[in-house]
Amino acid sequence: MTQKIAILGSTGSIGTQTLDVIKHNPDSFRVEALAAGENLTLLAEQIHTFKPKKVSVATRDLAEQLGLMVNEPVDILYGPEGLAEVAAATEADTVVTAVVGSQGLGPTLQAIEAGKTIAIANKETLVSAGHLVTQAAAKHGVSLLPVDSEHSAIFQCLNGEERAAVAKIILTASGGSFRDKTREELEGVTVEDALKHPNWAMGAKITIDSATMANKGLEVIEAHWLYSIDYDRLEVLLHPESIIHSMVQFVDHSVIAQLGNPDMRVPIQYALSYPNRKPTPTEPLDLIKIGTLHFKEMDLQRFPCLAMAIAAGRAGGSVPAVYNAANEVAVARFLAGSITFLQIEETIDRVLDAHEAVRDPNLDEVLACDQWARETAHNLVF
Repeated sequence: MTQKIAILGSTGSIGTQTLDVIKHNPDSFRVEALAAGENLTLLAEQIHTFKPKKVSVATRDLAEQLGLMVNEPVDILYGPEGLAEVAAATEADTVVTAVVGSQGLGPTLQAIEAGKTIAIANKETLVSAGHLVTQAAAKHGVSLLPVDSEHSAIFQCLNGEERAAVAKIILTASGGSFRDKTREELEGVTVEDALKHPNWAMGAKITIDSATMANKGLEVIEAHWLYSIDYDRLEVLLHPESIIHSMVQFVDHSVIAQLGNPDMRVPIQYALSYPNRKPTPTEPLDLIKIGTLHFKEMDLQRFPCLAMAIAAGRAGGSVPAVYNAANEVAVARFLAGSITFLQIEETIDRVLDAHEAVRDPNLDEVLACDQWARETAHNLVF
């Protein structure tokens, strides 16, 4: 049976790799709909190759431009309404949520309400409103299948295991572009330096988040919601090789780990084909060639963005949404050259200090706190 797929964020790193997986499994998957932002050239190529029934772009002008670029019979939509239609109003069985940032929250909830299986690659959705997303998924009987390599690893390690037997979950972190630099050496690092991830090929935002370790902080919060585990049983280890993607330690002190080369197509395909496994176009793991794996204790003083994320997760309520929004704006400002690398963490810290937390926010309150945090972060003067 061919599974119908909709992809939110089809021109980004996860979206393009998802389409590569689909291309190598034409009998198993079919593209039903795509949503992208502003990369019309790539989106037009995707329409030509995969023949979706619906696509959505950011604005009406972009939709009109796209219409002049394609000859295929496709329904071209735009804006939040178009994104919502791609997410929830197609015949797709599974929706891959791969848009960057908290903009994925609304369409993810809409897809859940429509009964779609969610292959979740947008960690900010669970960070900002994990309580709402998990409640909605439970209410509608919808599966949340993780696409992140770390959470896919945890998901696989937990297969067939009693949750009561889990002692702790151990997420691994590569350390990002600056893992070998001291705090002092981070003064004056450039955007170009920050975008040179040693292991993974990813988009700009997540690559910067890896350098600050904010990304790992978001993953800790995400793990809390995906696996209903408290923060005292979540640990992060520095693992420079990115071969062990995460581990689970059980009450008998057994540890199950998932290993593989750093290639996102493996967890993407597993999410799409679960509970089955299929051959992939990726390289097999050669442990003899790798030779040695290394691990270090995580230094939370060296990586304050991780420490702040864990504290935000423990605080709960609206605080994780504010952390996430402040980080998104800070990263955007760094990429634009208006703040330094170390001012990313200063931005997050100052916005969190100014926030009056809402204990159990509804969707409107989450979005209001998110907007407040963005404006506050944007207007900070250094």
